[in-house]
Amino acid sequence: MKIAVEGCCHGDLDAIYGHIAQLEEKNQYKVDLLLVCGDFQAVRNWADLQTMAVPDKYKELKDFRKYYSGEKTAPILTIVIGGNHEASNYMWELYHGGWLAPNIYFIGHAGSIIVNGLRIAGASGIFKAQDFRQGHHEKLPYDKSTMRSIYHIREYCVRKLSLLPSPDIFMSHDWPQQIEHYGDLQGLLRQKKYFKSDIDSGSLGSPPLMGLLRTLKPRWWFAAHLHTRFEATVAHYDEDGAGTEAPAVPVVNPDEIVIDVALDEAGVEHQTPVAVKGSAVLRNPDEIALSDEEGDVAVPPPPKPAPVPSSITQFLALDKCLPKRHFLEVLDIPSPNDTWAQSEASTNPSSPPTLSYDPAWLAITRAFHPNLSLTRTQPAFPDEAYARTLVARELEWVHEHVPPKLDGGWGVRGCQTFVMTAPPLGHGEEGRKAPGRIPQPPWYTNPQTEAFCRMLEIPNKINPPPKGGKTPTPTPTPAQASASTSS
Repeated sequence: MKIAVEGCCHGDLDAIYGHIAQLEEKNQYKVDLLLVCGDFQAVRNWADLQTMAVPDKYKELKDFRKYYSGEKTAPILTIVIGGNHEASNYMWELYHGGWLAPNIYFIGHAGSIIVNGLRIAGASGIFKAQDFRQGHHEKLPYDKSTMRSIYHIREYCVRKLSLLPSPDIFMSHDWPQQIEHYGDLQGLLRQKKYFKSDIDSGSLGSPPLMGLLRTLKPRWWFAAHLHTRFEATVAHYDEDGAGTEAPAVPVVNPDEIVIDVALDEAGVEHQTPVAVKGSAVLRNPDEIALSDEEGDVAVPPPPKPAPVPSSITQFLALDKCLPKRHFLEVLDIPSPNDTWAQSEASTNPSSPPTLSYDPAWLAITRAFHPNLSLTRTQPAFPDEAYARTLVARELEWVHEHVPPKLDGGWGVRGCQTFVMTAPPLGHGEEGRKAPGRIPQPPWYTNPQTEAFCRMLEIPNKINPPPKGGKTPTPTPTPAQASASTSS
């Protein structure tokens, strides 16, 4: 598959899709999928903009409103995670994942999906230690504190993700902590000198995400947030039960003269010990040994070969969407369904990739749903062994009660269909700056969340219909309204 990866979107969808179209025209290929690594800014109207944690001067309506209302349609299947500058009220409506607009799918606060056989997992938001172990307590209207804490990743999400099978692709907004030591650190510091203090203190990036990288060992990890392009390679080792983390690449002073000395496994300089008549002495490795000494010398064994990694994770972070910035790259990532996809494309060039639920994630969601807290207090989690037992049991339930609905897989479109909940921007309201003070919006019961919870037979804790009331009738898109009128 040809997969386009975008760093921070910041609402500039027209520019991103336009850039992909230019690449397709220039290189004579077709992009199958777009992944957006946060700060997507799914702002539907002026009220949504009041829930986004940015200074007032940045509160601008961008392009998403046109894709939400149906004025435009995303030309490529687009998978999105959340960042730290979002219309958090809308992403909360789709906490478990759902269509933000036609052909634009939000993976959820945490989640995993399958596209043409590729498992793509993701974690929204950024890490803040003070909120990590809390429940999801934020409610509309947000104050200055909860407007920010709502996009801080929770331990609940990380524990669920840690139980997944190894993904092909993992998406995050934050960088995993210390990932900078696995790539060109000096090059990064030349681009972003002010990173040095955070790197020296170990505070750059997210500790839970590095834990997930070591645990899940995905083939690819894509991120954004720090507005620069950076790549790294993390090797994983499984030999003799050793840990999966590769040793961090030491920070090297490029102006330092490096003397060729031997180092032991701890990195300490040493000379080669040689045993002579039962005692150990330090011997100059360049010294010529006389023939009458050779019988007394125990020749050291040859050095062990360097361990071969069992797998590697390729990390790529990208910039935000601006001219002359490295904000998007197109990668060829083989998928299990490539043969099918190529034959399908040959007979139907407009055939889109298939988006399916990940049955492992459905099982994890069911197993952990009782632990989803809507208060500051987060109840204790089951230990890992018991959690995996619960997930295995729920996976059996999923296979029995959630039969595949589309193209031989758990097709998302067989359960969730995009509908508008909040009203789109009205005619004549397209000005880029907010017209005076506008209150935050009410919360909406999203039919997609209701459908997802019905499928898994779990209660909708996110936005259930008001007690004694009905689910609000969603506003139809222009296409839906036209189809209804014609029928």
